[in-house]
Order: sequence, then C-alpha cells, then structure tokens
Amino acid sequence: MTDTVISSATKEVVIGFGRPFCLIGERINPTGRKLLAAEMKAGDFSRVEADALAQVAAGAHVLDVNAGIPLADEPAILAQAIQLVQSLTSVPLCIDSSIVAALEAGLSVYKGKALVNSVTGEDDRLETVLPLVKKYGAAVVAISNDETGISEDPDERFAVAKKIVERAEDYGIPRSDVVVDPLVMPIGAINSAGTQVLRLVRRLREELKVNTTCGASNVSFGLPNRNGMNASFLTMAIAAGMTSAITNPMHGEVVQAIMGADVMMGADPDCTNWIRRYREPLPEGQMGERERKGGGARRRRRG
Repeated sequence: MTDTVISSATKEVVIGFGRPFCLIGERINPTGRKLLAAEMKAGDFSRVEADALAQVAAGAHVLDVNAGIPLADEPAILAQAIQLVQSLTSVPLCIDSSIVAALEAGLSVYKGKALVNSVTGEDDRLETVLPLVKKYGAAVVAISNDETGISEDPDERFAVAKKIVERAEDYGIPRSDVVVDPLVMPIGAINSAGTQVLRLVRRLREELKVNTTCGASNVSFGLPNRNGMNASFLTMAIAAGMTSAITNPMHGEVVQAIMGADVMMGADPDCTNWIRRYREPLPEGQMGERERKGGGARRRRRG
C-alpha cells in the first residue's frame, strides 16, 4: 500500500491507505480573511501563532501555511510564517502558494520533509514546480486541472492526475510522494459533484495507487449548515478511499465525522483514538480508579 511520509524536524506523519485520516489544518491562510492579511503584511504574526496552536490542540496532524496577500512580499512573509510555526509546534507543514518563488523561499527555511501545495497539469507549471520538489526532497499535492481548466468530466480529471504522477516519476519523485487533489466542486451548483469526486477517488486509489486530499469545504459553498455538509462529504470520501483533507479542525462535527469514519474503516483499532478523545472524564476523586482496575472496567460476559 502507498504511504506518503512527511515530517518536521522531530515528528513524522504518514498519509496512507488503512491509516487514520490525515487532517490538514486550513486556518493559516489570509484568503478571505482581511484582518489576517493586513496583520501578516504589516509583520504582525500573533494571529498566525494563535491559529497554529489552536488547530494542533483541536487535532490537526499537519498545518497548511499560506501567505497569498496582494501587493505583499509573499516569499518573505511565507518564509517568516513557516519559521514561526515550526518554532511553536512539531507537526509537519504544507507549504501553500501559487508563486514558485514563495514555494522555494518556504522550502529553503523548512526543517524536515514538507508537503508542497501545489502543482497543476500545465507543462510550464510541471517544469518549474517538480524540480523544486525534487531538490528539497518534498512531497507534493497534484491538482487535477490544466490549461483547459477544471473539467466536469471525472475521466478528464483522472487523465490530468495520471499525467502529473507520471511526469513526477520522470523527475525522480515516486508516486508515494504525490498526493492528488481530485478537485471537489460545490454540490449546490453541480448536482453530480459528489458522485463525480467519489468515483474519481476510487480510481485514483485503485488504478494510480496514490493518496488523495482536497479542500473539503468547497463542497458546501453557498449552502446553509456548511459544517454538516462537509462532515457528510468527508465520511463518504473516506469510505471511497480519500486519505487526507485540508479543512478546519476547529469545527467539532467535522472532526467527529472523520474520527468516526476511521473507526468504521478499521483505521482506529479498538476505537483507541475515539475513546481517548470522547470518553467522559472520571468524577473528581475517582481519577485513580481506572488504573487500579487495570486500565478500565471490562464488559461482563452475558449468560
């Protein structure tokens, strides 16, 4: 089975089939967050610091770091943000930019094996990003669109993903280091978006044998109760074979759906992670009871 290994200086995270779903925290991104954008542009990273710590506390395994701010020095800001976040937490990072110079600036200061977000299927993009990924020994998110745009035909998106995976291999990047984003479209605008992406995730797993990710909140764009829709989508996507997603770990129902899906898919043996997170604490004065009974009361056999 395919394992994508990424790391910080001290911690390794493995994205893979049969493993717990990898939750990539999306909050360190100024897109649509005017206050965060203004603060980062002015050199104030206090909100970045708070978002990093809160997401890890909420259960994020990896943090996406983006500094896409109009009319700002994105390479310098991204590098500074990465250094700050790595000084605060041991989780690996996903270095997120559409600007190659910013990706290189981030990779040059990163400690460990990063996940680069992202490369698309245009030839010029492949020829600039893939050598960078190889140079720094990183893994990369492959987004399944090219110069023709985003196709509504999942077979076309599969073909683009296949092209990127094969081109990456030409550069010496194994397919285990390519995590494909099949592109989740808004279900409120495209009624077949859900069935399209689930079919595509299955093909990517079975035929290309690659790990997958997505921007999970795209599916609910324009709808009420977005977190409920995102949770439903992620549960089904995990069943189809998706192994990671960029989403908000601060939304409890989304995290609960992911962890429940892990249990149902056999990726949380003995429900260990579920119990650790959701078990009710013992009343005060009984904190040692579980230890005295050998780790917890056992179920009595009936009959």
